[in-house]
Amino acid sequence: MAATLAFAATRGIFAAGPEAKKTGRLKQGVTRQIFGDMPLEDCCRLASGLGVQGFDFICDPKDWPTLKRFGMIMSMYRLDYGGGISVGRGPEGPPGWNSIGMKEAQGQHLGAMLDAIDVAARERFPNIIALAGSRIHMSYEEGADNAVAFFNAVKAKAEDKGVTLCMELLNSKGIMAPPQSLFDHAAWGFDVVRRVNSPRVKVLYDIWHAQLMDGDIVDTIRKNIALIGHFHTGGVPDRNELYRNDELDYRYIAQNIADLGFTGFVTHEWSPSKGSDVAVDLRKSVELMTV
Repeated sequence: MAATLAFAATRGIFAAGPEAKKTGRLKQGVTRQIFGDMPLEDCCRLASGLGVQGFDFICDPKDWPTLKRFGMIMSMYRLDYGGGISVGRGPEGPPGWNSIGMKEAQGQHLGAMLDAIDVAARERFPNIIALAGSRIHMSYEEGADNAVAFFNAVKAKAEDKGVTLCMELLNSKGIMAPPQSLFDHAAWGFDVVRRVNSPRVKVLYDIWHAQLMDGDIVDTIRKNIALIGHFHTGGVPDRNELYRNDELDYRYIAQNIADLGFTGFVTHEWSPSKGSDVAVDLRKSVELMTV
């Protein structure tokens, strides 16, 4: 309710118009967590009015017409067990679900991924997220072999349908850390993608996660841009909006991504600071990365 009221108080400021529709050389996207409990229609109205084109993880089919009505695309499809929902996550599913580093993923989850590629192609969703899972019961090497085998089993269909599978880097230390994330260092994921050797298998380079684990953000992007299919942002260290209390220079990062000719989405995946105004936060974050 607080987020909705805050938006209602400021929505006139950010109504769509000639100046609001400019985001420079980058296609910017958003995630639901930015908006709190704001209704999806209001999220789309605010974001599209700022020139945002993509919305990650709006995975319930009943919500897809809302995105289309505001000229937005579902920029990253998440294959949740049981069909996926727009807010929160569905049940984890059987062993290997959203854990392609496990051999078990090459059963039910692999079949579901093949079906998801068809859905994404039909709906013109450019990307599907892939998660490596945990290394609690395996080594980095074994997990990498399993991930390569999974991608090798689905890459031909992804190539044929024109859908990119993006494996996300997740931190394994600091806040919001999943237990012993298998893909917690950029080099591991880039090595998997090189081994698969498909134009439709790439890395989702989450800048917030990457900074917590490895740092060296701009040089890593420069050296591996051909292997990156999607970006996520978040202010470091607390994963809030980009322009306040952030140790990273997102303007400089955006300039480098654009200069490298990146044509995918750069999606905002931060949570607003306590008591802040989501409309102001999103506008300033989008403006910061408009280069």
